[in-house]
Amino acid sequence: MKLFIAIFLMISCLYAQTIQTSGTVISDNQKVITSRHMGYIKQVNVTEGSYVKKGDLLYIIDSTSLNSQKNEILNNLEILKNNQDNLYINLNRYKRLYKDDLVSKYDVEQLELKYNNLRNQIQIVKEKLKNINNEFKYLKVRAPIDAMVIKKSINVADMAIVGQPALILTDMNTLKVKTQINESDLLNIKSAQDVKIFIPSLNLTTKGKVSAIIPNIDTTSHSFTIKIDFLTKNKNIYPGMYAQIDIFVKDNGNKNEQ
Repeated sequence: MKLFIAIFLMISCLYAQTIQTSGTVISDNQKVITSRHMGYIKQVNVTEGSYVKKGDLLYIIDSTSLNSQKNEILNNLEILKNNQDNLYINLNRYKRLYKDDLVSKYDVEQLELKYNNLRNQIQIVKEKLKNINNEFKYLKVRAPIDAMVIKKSINVADMAIVGQPALILTDMNTLKVKTQINESDLLNIKSAQDVKIFIPSLNLTTKGKVSAIIPNIDTTSHSFTIKIDFLTKNKNIYPGMYAQIDIFVKDNGNKNEQ
C-alpha cells in the first residue's frame, strides 16, 4: 500500500504542478443537541470523547414541569366531563318537559347548543392531553446519529434551557479536510482533483480528492473554501487536526508570453 501511494505521488508530481496550502480536519456531519423543554437534568450518560450509537440515551430532563401541565389538563378535563354529565341530564329533562309543553323549544335548543359546545371543548382538551403525553418522550434526549461527543455543556442538576446547546456530536465516518484557496488558483481546481495530504501529528501521508468547492467568496481575503475527501488508512484522525495539502494541477503547457 505504501509503495502504491509513493508511485501515485511520484506520477502526480511528474505530470502536474501543485498548489500548496494547509487546512483542518472537519466532520461533514455535526449535530448540536438542544433541549425542547426546560427542567433540571436528572441524568447524563456521556462524557466528552465518548462514542454513541443512533438512539442511545444521552441525558434525561426532570418531568416536574410537564407533570404539572398534564395535571392541569386532567383537572380541566374532569370538570368539563362533570359539566357535560349534568348538562346531559338537564337536556333530557327539558326534552320531556317540552313534550308536555312545559318549556319552550328555544330552551331545549339552547341546552343542546351548550351541550355541543361542551363536547367540542372536551375534544380540544383531549387533544391537548395527547400532545402533552407525546412531549414526555423528548425529556429523554437520544443520539440522532452514530457519533463522538466532542463538547458537553451540561451536568446533573443543571437547568436545561430550551434551544441552548447541551452537546455537540460529530460523525467520525464523514471526515474531510477543509482549506482556503486564493481566488487566482480557482481556475486550476476542479471537483475530483487529486490531492496529497500530510497530517504531521500522525506522521500520516495519504491521498484525497476535491469533493466540494464552496462558491461563497471571502470579500476581504478573496479566497474560496474547498473540502477534500481523503483516505484515513484506519488511523485515529480527529476533527481539528492540522493538515498540509498539495493539490495537483494539470499542466497544460501554457506559458505566459513575454
